[in-house]
Amino acid sequence: MRRAHVTQASPGRFRIVTASRYAPHVLIVFNPAAGAGRRRRLGRALAALLARGLRPDLAETRGPGHAEALAREAAGRGVPVVVAAGGDGTIAEVAAGLAGSGAALGVLPLGTANVLAWELGLPRQPERAAEIVAGGRASLLHPGIARFADGRTRLFVQMLGAGFDAEVVARLDLGLKRRIGRAAYVWQSFRELGRYGFPPIAATLDGAAVPAASVIVTKGRLYAGRYCIAPAARPAEPGFQVVLFRCPGALQAALAGAALPIGLVPRVPGVEILPARRVAMAAAAPVAVQCDGDPAGTCPVAVEDAPGPLRLLLP
Repeated sequence: MRRAHVTQASPGRFRIVTASRYAPHVLIVFNPAAGAGRRRRLGRALAALLARGLRPDLAETRGPGHAEALAREAAGRGVPVVVAAGGDGTIAEVAAGLAGSGAALGVLPLGTANVLAWELGLPRQPERAAEIVAGGRASLLHPGIARFADGRTRLFVQMLGAGFDAEVVARLDLGLKRRIGRAAYVWQSFRELGRYGFPPIAATLDGAAVPAASVIVTKGRLYAGRYCIAPAARPAEPGFQVVLFRCPGALQAALAGAALPIGLVPRVPGVEILPARRVAMAAAAPVAVQCDGDPAGTCPVAVEDAPGPLRLLLP
């Protein structure tokens, strides 16, 4: 891994210094393809860390899965804090790399929705988020893990979706997302309403069969930003809240989309929310699955708590 620590050359300008023998207190994992705006916000966070006397290492990712590898390598070297600088997908990758280690996860929320940051009360302002990285308290987060039929596993920190929302994520134009942000999801949702077939999902919650048209398995209360979808969810506790959309067809999906910004999804007709420790989902037709806003595969998939909790820096 190419590691480099950061020094400030002048106000607003940073020098990246290769340091193969440098033993960092903090490693920041960042996706350089995220765009100039996110890099500027990262620069503000770096300035705040330097002002507090830290000299963070910066590791830039090269593609999907690389953030997980970088985090795992850093934890193996004994780095005490690894920071995910990005959105929920980057956070989930870094968390997967830290699973089972003693390293703590820090978060610089630079993504589009920043659902986990909203969920846990993490500040979106780069300077304030850097303060948490430098001096926050360590708390526990219980991630979930998805197991697919081909043997793959996927750790998630906020939620897993199967059905309509996962189809939206799978077909999302990433270029459009970079240009217009969350509005790209709204646009893609309207497109999928007219063409998605809503194949039935055979869900099993702790051994009980519950048919559904779409399913969201969530660790947290919030979805797609700061919108409440599962009021009883608790990220610091094991288990899940499972949001079941029981009615196939575009009408319920449209109603849920309209109800989401005002926190009324649990009251939409045909929506049921149940607790579960283990969830399995299968379908006769291909049904997409997403984890923390990134495409993850297709059903069948089994979901349970990850083997152990994760240490996370909070205010």
